[in-house]
Amino acid sequence: MAMSQAHRPSALKQQNKKHRTLGHRSKGSIAKTNRGRVSAKNLSKKIKFELSREQRKNRAKQIRAAKKEETAFRKRSLGTQYNPPFLVTVVPLSPSINPRTVLVALGECDEGATVCTSPQGITHISSQRFKQRFSFVIPPANDLYAILDSVKTTDTLLLLWPGEEELGGDADLLLSSIMAQGLPTPVHVVTDLEELAQKKKHQVKQNLIKEIETRFPGPAKLHTVEKPQDALLILRHIGAQKQRPIFFRDNRPHIMAEKLEFLPEGSTGTLRVHGYLRGKPLSINGLVHIPGWGEFQMSRISIYHLDPYPLDQRCKEGDMIDAEIKLLSEADPDVQEPLTSTNEVDPMEGEQTWPTEEELAEAEKLTAPKTLTKRVPKGTSDYQAAWIIDSDNEEGSVGDDEDEDDGDNSNMEEYAPVDAMSQDGCEEDGNDEDEESEEEEEYETVTVTENEGANYDEKVDYGEEMDALQKMREAREDAVFPDEVDTPQDVAARIRFQKYRGLQSFRTSVWDPNENLPLDYSRIFQFEDFHRTRKRVLRDETHGAEPGGYLMIDVKEVPHHLYKEHVATHSPLVVFGLLPHEQKMSVVNLVIKSHPQGHFRPIKSKERLIFHVGFRRFANCPIFSEHSTGNKHKFARYFHPGSTVVATMFAPITYSPASVLVFRQRGDGAQDLVATGFLLSVDPKRIVTKRVVLSGHPFKVNRKTAVVRYMFFNREDVMWFKPVELRTKWGRRGHIKEPLGTHGHMKCFFDGQLKSQDTVLLHLYKRMFPKWTMDPFVARPPPLYTFHSAHNADSDDDDEDEEERQQPLRKKSKMVKFFS
Repeated sequence: MAMSQAHRPSALKQQNKKHRTLGHRSKGSIAKTNRGRVSAKNLSKKIKFELSREQRKNRAKQIRAAKKEETAFRKRSLGTQYNPPFLVTVVPLSPSINPRTVLVALGECDEGATVCTSPQGITHISSQRFKQRFSFVIPPANDLYAILDSVKTTDTLLLLWPGEEELGGDADLLLSSIMAQGLPTPVHVVTDLEELAQKKKHQVKQNLIKEIETRFPGPAKLHTVEKPQDALLILRHIGAQKQRPIFFRDNRPHIMAEKLEFLPEGSTGTLRVHGYLRGKPLSINGLVHIPGWGEFQMSRISIYHLDPYPLDQRCKEGDMIDAEIKLLSEADPDVQEPLTSTNEVDPMEGEQTWPTEEELAEAEKLTAPKTLTKRVPKGTSDYQAAWIIDSDNEEGSVGDDEDEDDGDNSNMEEYAPVDAMSQDGCEEDGNDEDEESEEEEEYETVTVTENEGANYDEKVDYGEEMDALQKMREAREDAVFPDEVDTPQDVAARIRFQKYRGLQSFRTSVWDPNENLPLDYSRIFQFEDFHRTRKRVLRDETHGAEPGGYLMIDVKEVPHHLYKEHVATHSPLVVFGLLPHEQKMSVVNLVIKSHPQGHFRPIKSKERLIFHVGFRRFANCPIFSEHSTGNKHKFARYFHPGSTVVATMFAPITYSPASVLVFRQRGDGAQDLVATGFLLSVDPKRIVTKRVVLSGHPFKVNRKTAVVRYMFFNREDVMWFKPVELRTKWGRRGHIKEPLGTHGHMKCFFDGQLKSQDTVLLHLYKRMFPKWTMDPFVARPPPLYTFHSAHNADSDDDDEDEEERQQPLRKKSKMVKFFS
């Protein structure tokens, strides 16, 4: 019986895709299959509650209401009766502007306002119309540090713009520094418009508005003080505008000193600071920092029972209301934060234990010289006996008397030339003294007459100019040929570069951050996780004096000379409370960007610069590196204009974010703003590697093989650096195969055809560490402006105005004269 065969479709028949069951299962079918079973992975996850549409809308409404309440609370926390007044810093942008005239207009615009002056020259205006209080600080207009210290704690910055006068370079420096440090809420006022025509006034205002819009964020609003209504509008604007947040100010307690007292105790003393506490609560067991002075401890905190400058009571002329002072807290020595900033270094900490007497005796036996017994002719010395070949059958010894005689004679012959040399040295010293005396006599007899040409040469330091020229040439060479170094011919390369190593990949190769650390790293403090510690410190609540009260704090062990210098400068004093660990030293990394105004020539690494980091200022010599990702960062020999680098140095711990200003001091003491930036991290494990590139040239090329010369000059160096990978400027990679001859030629193999005009490179790396060059005391720069009277210099009235312009509101008698 014949079997029937099934039909077989041809290759041209259409083949439909199979239905994938798992990919198209519905939720219901999956639920039926599982029968209520849930995987362990889903059970381990946190249960998420999905909100409905109405619930999401209600939640957004609650968040919006909470933010509105927070904003309203911030507004109510300034200027009211039970809160500190608005702190306003008045900064004129021209030496021809007198800030006192603006302050007089603000005090006279409200008839019911109360005007008082603190002993430190801070003017308090209490307005009954707005139910708000204002404190106006006028730092010395030509003192950059005084203005920056005042702006650190201020709520509003009142900038006085000149009418027709253009801004100079000093005003640009001042505005750039304020913007980089942290700009408070600005208020712009134009002065000296009374004598201009109406059309000219409008043109001047429009030009100033354009200037303000280019420099400041947001829409520009320009005020005048021609009428009392204009001054009243300025007060309303200060009290109603939104305050700009500044992290290092808002998250720390700070006080602007209203009154200072110094109780001397020898070379140091106790500084009593009176003023309103702003920001966060101040703990008596914490530390305080005074910019330019350093860190100090407090002994007690007292609070005024009544506000010396109240809202609903009129002050006497220039006098504070007598109020009862109540002791709030005293320091506990057992709990108080110490001033220790560095670790105590124990040089024997990493050493081994001292060996025992048995180990020392065994070591002496091993290191003792071996004695051989030889038979030599009589009268033979030790030197002659060493050259005599030993005989197996002959044994003997050398007489001791002969050896001793020979040793004595040899010692006499050895020591005789030393005496002669010492005598010759004495004679030479005597001759040198005679020559020096003759030179001194010659210098005493020479007289120099003054001449215009000779004076020019005396004023110019050509040695400094040649040093600057050499630095510029080195910086230009580093920019054109980065990291390329010529191999020395007088020193072996394996000795010259013995601290360097080769890396297979700069990005992925492993480098232990705790390897071969210098001794200074044992003096610093390191966080296990800096960002986690920062979050915890900022989240923890501080118990102490609450902000808003008028306090008197006693700062102990303050050097007397610092207080004398402060009194001579007539600058405002600012006190900041420190967060935990901020007095300790560590490795701080700052991102700094070149500033076009003052950075006009390259800055070499380890050059002395002045840093303003948050509320601190100090001098240091940092090392520069590239601002890049990864765990290794390339060392930068120069900080070139227009670039951005990371400055690494030993400095006190500061929690980010914090603004950074970098100044470079000139020979005459003036300071140029060379860079601005921010605090990157506090991390001693950040690896900064210095790269050195050794270059060689192909001598003979045979496809992928080439003979390279001029990279090394002896065979041993080629063998030493044989494991390091080679690279070329055209992207080839290779390795050293074998040395050729004894003059440094080597046979190399590459991954592709090598061009004869290509250059062979060998990259070596070494870790760089900063030096301990921290200097907390920085000299103040010279005055910004050179004041010249804008009116008749021969007039006594103008001289009086000029003197008042140079010394802003300081004394009570002057304020009484203005407001009487």
